[in-house]
Amino acid sequence: MSLTFFYHTLNTVFHIFVFNNSNKKNTNMKSNFLNIFTLITIITFTSCDDKAKEAETKKAAEAAVAEAMSVTYNVNTDDSTIEWKGFKPTGTHNGTINIKEGIINVNDGAIESGKFAIDMTSITVLDIPVEKEGNAKLVGHLSSADFFDVEKYPVSKFQITGIETKDGKTMLSGNLTLKDATNNISIPVTTTVNGDKLTLTSETFTIDRSKWNVEYGSKSFFDNLGDKFINDDIELKVTLTANKA
Repeated sequence: MSLTFFYHTLNTVFHIFVFNNSNKKNTNMKSNFLNIFTLITIITFTSCDDKAKEAETKKAAEAAVAEAMSVTYNVNTDDSTIEWKGFKPTGTHNGTINIKEGIINVNDGAIESGKFAIDMTSITVLDIPVEKEGNAKLVGHLSSADFFDVEKYPVSKFQITGIETKDGKTMLSGNLTLKDATNNISIPVTTTVNGDKLTLTSETFTIDRSKWNVEYGSKSFFDNLGDKFINDDIELKVTLTANKA
């Protein structure tokens, strides 16, 4: 929920309240309005915390290199996906993106290097029924040059640059390429290696799309949007399964 939305909501409530209480004592009106103000403030700023933490984002780094003794796992694209969620003042949209291909190299039970490709032509929307016109309309808009320009950039990439334990969490770092931009992000993940199968699941995290030149409706690029903007934050969650080569 945006501060702009909060302002308009509060302003509307105030005018309705004043109109309905124009014949009541002033002190009672002020007291009741303060109670309403407090309630709306709590609801608004509680809602503002709904988004996941932004991934630490830096300049692209050198890719990790697999040692000779490492074991290669091929990503199972049928069981791997990326979940996404976008935000705007009036609500959210969410969906999935498919993994196109990938490999993960493991040494002594720990991920050492790897990469995977993201099929940007596979963007789906889950919060609008597929038979509704709005579903295809939103998929088309996200795929257009306004957002991810899928015709020009059909594949995005993630290449591992490192993995470390930080504050009790396993942090996976890698170069994420979207459109014509590459940045290094660090995200918390859980990994398991069970025989011939590897599973990697990230916590839900956000990226700032403006750092990858996704400009449409972004206050980072346009000043006159009012409450018609779309948040720069995009929530993502990565789930990968891979089988030993």
